[in-house]
Amino acid sequence: MLAKTKTAAVVGLDGHVIEVEVDISPGLPAFNIVGLPDAAVQESRERVRAAIRNSGGEFPMRRITVSLAPADLKKTGPSYDLPIAVGILMSSGQLPETLDGSLLLGELALDGALRSTRGILPMVAVGRSRGYKSVFVPDMNAREASLVEGIKIIPARGLDQVMAHVREETSIPEYVDDPNYEFETPDDSRLPNLADVRGQEHAKRALEVAAAGGHNLLMSGPPGSGKTLLARCLPSILPSMTDEESLEVTKIYSVTGLLPEGSPLITRRPFRSPHYTISNAGLVGGGQVPRPGEITLSHRGVLFLDELPEFGNSTLEVLRQPIEDKVVTISRANGTMTYPSNFMMVAAMNPCPCGYFGDMEKQCSCPPSAVTKYGRRISGPMLDRMDIFVDVPRVEYDKLIAPPGEDASKNVRARVLHARDVQLDRLRAANISSNAEMGPVEVWDHCQVESAAKELLQMAMRQLNFSARSFHRVLKVARTIADLAGSTTIETPHLAEALQYRPRSDG
Repeated sequence: MLAKTKTAAVVGLDGHVIEVEVDISPGLPAFNIVGLPDAAVQESRERVRAAIRNSGGEFPMRRITVSLAPADLKKTGPSYDLPIAVGILMSSGQLPETLDGSLLLGELALDGALRSTRGILPMVAVGRSRGYKSVFVPDMNAREASLVEGIKIIPARGLDQVMAHVREETSIPEYVDDPNYEFETPDDSRLPNLADVRGQEHAKRALEVAAAGGHNLLMSGPPGSGKTLLARCLPSILPSMTDEESLEVTKIYSVTGLLPEGSPLITRRPFRSPHYTISNAGLVGGGQVPRPGEITLSHRGVLFLDELPEFGNSTLEVLRQPIEDKVVTISRANGTMTYPSNFMMVAAMNPCPCGYFGDMEKQCSCPPSAVTKYGRRISGPMLDRMDIFVDVPRVEYDKLIAPPGEDASKNVRARVLHARDVQLDRLRAANISSNAEMGPVEVWDHCQVESAAKELLQMAMRQLNFSARSFHRVLKVARTIADLAGSTTIETPHLAEALQYRPRSDG
C-alpha cells in the first residue's frame, strides 16, 4: 500500500517542500530510503523503527521503501523522521490518510518524543507560501514557527500525540502565542559602554561616524590602547533592527542551529569576532554541502576581525566581493548557494610585529623591512574597501585615572539614530537604509558638495592618489558626517573630517 506525507527541506536559507512516499510490499523485511539522503537521513531508519514501537504502533516486518521527492535534491538532517514514521503508519493501515494539507517536521527520539529541529522558520515559511493550511512541529519550536503568520501551528510532544490527533482520539490544540508575551528586549546595560573607554576621543568619534552610516572601520595602534574594547562598544550605539531585519537574521541562525534557546526571534544586531586561524570556508561559508559562514552570521550586524594582518591572505581576499555586493555566492559540485552578507566590517591591527611602531613611549624593535612586510599582509584592494582609518594611540595616565566621560553610549546612540532616520527617508526609493550602501547613482544624487569643498576634494584626490572607489567612499563618509550635523549639503568641515579618516597614502 502506498501512502504520502509532506515535509520540507532547507537548501541554503530557503525552504523546499518535499513529498515523502512510503510503499510497503510483501517480501523479506527491508527498510530502504531513496532520493539522495545523507547519513543523518539514512540513520532515521533506526530512530523511526524504535519510535513507532515505543509509541504504541506496530512496525511492519515487510519490505518498506521510502522515496523523498524531488529525487535530485540532496536531503540532509534528521527533520524527516516524523513524516517517514507517519507515512509508514498510514501505509500499514494504522493511521487514516487525512493530512493532505499539512506539513510534518521534526526529529524523533527513540522513545517517540520530538526533538528541537533546526531550520523550522524557513520550512514553515515555504509551507505557507505553497498554500498548506497547517504544520506539525516539535512543541519547543512552536514559538519560532509562529513567527510565520497565516498558517496553523500544531505543536506536538511526540509521535504518540500525533497518532492520537490523526485518529481524532485526542486533538492537539493549535499553538496560540500568549498575547502578553513580549520577545526579550536586549539588555544594553550589559554591553561595553563608551563611557568606560578612557581618552580616545578621536577614535570614539570615528566609531560614531561608522555606526551612523554603516561604514567599514580599521583601527591601528599599539597593544593595550583599547582597539578591541572600542569595537565591542559598537553594538551599544547601533540602531535596533527592524522587524524585517530580525526575521532575516533569525532565519540564518535557525538554519545553522545557533538560535539561542528560549529566544525564537533575534532582536539585537549580530556581533561576530572569528579567530584569525579561521579557514576560508569558516569565514565565507562552504563545505561539501554549503553552509553559511561568519560573514552571513554577521548579516545586518558587525564582523570584527581582530589582529587583521594575522589572518591568512587568501582568507582576507575572499571578503572583497561580499563587502561590495552584500551577498556571497558559493559554488560546489552539489549546487550553488547565495547567502546575504550585508555587514559592517570592523578591524583592528598593530602597526608592526612588535606593536610599537610610531609609539611615543616605547621604542619599536622591528627592522624597517619587517614593518613594511607586516603592512603588506593586507592588500591594496582590501584596504581600498575600508571607509574609515583611525589611529588609536597609547592612553595617557591622567586620562586613565579620570572619571567616566559624559558621552555615554546612549547619548551617542541617540545621534546615530537621528542620522539613520535621515538616511532612511532620503534613500527609501533606492531600497537601501544607510549611506554605506549607496551606489554611484545615489552618490551622484545625494552627495552634493559646496563649492569651497570641491577645491579641497580635488586637491586631496591628487595628493592622496585616490582610486574611484576611495573617492566615492570619502563622499559617503562626508555625507554621514553632514547627516550627524543636520546639514543637507556636504560642507568643507564635513569633507575635511572625512579626509582625516583616509590613510596618508591611498591608492
